[in-house]
Amino acid sequence: MRLGFLSGLITIFLASAVVASPEFWRNEWPDTNFEKTTVSNWVEIVSGGPPKDGIPALSDPSFVRASGKTGIDPTEPVITLEMGGQARAYPIRYLTWHEIVNDVVGGVPVAVTFCPLCNSALSFDRRVNGRVLSFGVSGKLRNSDMIMYDRETQSWWQQAIGEAIVGDLTGVELKTLPSWMESWAEFTARHPDGLVMAEPDHNRDYGRNPYRGYDSSTRPFLYSGEMPPHGIDALERVVRVGDRAWPMARLARESEVREAGLVISWRAGQASALDTGRIGDGRDVGSIRVRDGQGRDVPHDVLFAFAYHAFWPDGTWMLGN
Repeated sequence: MRLGFLSGLITIFLASAVVASPEFWRNEWPDTNFEKTTVSNWVEIVSGGPPKDGIPALSDPSFVRASGKTGIDPTEPVITLEMGGQARAYPIRYLTWHEIVNDVVGGVPVAVTFCPLCNSALSFDRRVNGRVLSFGVSGKLRNSDMIMYDRETQSWWQQAIGEAIVGDLTGVELKTLPSWMESWAEFTARHPDGLVMAEPDHNRDYGRNPYRGYDSSTRPFLYSGEMPPHGIDALERVVRVGDRAWPMARLARESEVREAGLVISWRAGQASALDTGRIGDGRDVGSIRVRDGQGRDVPHDVLFAFAYHAFWPDGTWMLGN
């Protein structure tokens, strides 16, 4: 009996050792250079379920005028990107199922991304060292955050930090662009002649939330790291600018905060994309804008507290009084 128990432990240990090393991924990723990496603990990288490209990223999407778009509830969240005199909205009802959109806005190649498990919505400039990259979804997670990959070098990129963590481009950081999540009603009121991404030609139940009740959970999916400090719930939203984080609950109470050279404003009207079965029915979590002292939009993210703590363990929590 004792020998059998010991044998079982050895089997589990050996299986874990294989999974916790790049060797486990080489067959699926023969063109990725695993000799270059910043990953020190491979246990952090796990399969999220779908294989490489099992969640299909989009490229060169079609757009329609916001004023003529129907079928999106007023409170549904969109990612707004304003560049080169253009205003574009990328509905979360589509990003939930595709997670990455490769687009060109105002002549700039961009990647608009959304990781549902972290609520992280970031937009990046796709140009690296004079080359334009195209991004896909690897199917891997680290600290519950999406790992992207570029099709040109097959390097792996951590979405929450916009940095390559495995492959030839390891250590390279993408430029983060100012974009933000707001309600569809807010976008259309400001930009009735703006553009909104048309419904993709995929067989998906757009508008449905496959992560029903997720942001009311007590623990993140496929996450084994530390929980946030200061008694902050793991799935409370925080606004991250650089290595600082403002709890959304504080911003909702104060409506506007002026700190660290920033003006952060909160307004009601945006539904959570990770609450009810239909996104438009989600509870009101509000919308955030982050500007500098000159009124210019500042790159930021609204993500869950556990993800902020995982990637910025020494970051500064802006808790107020």
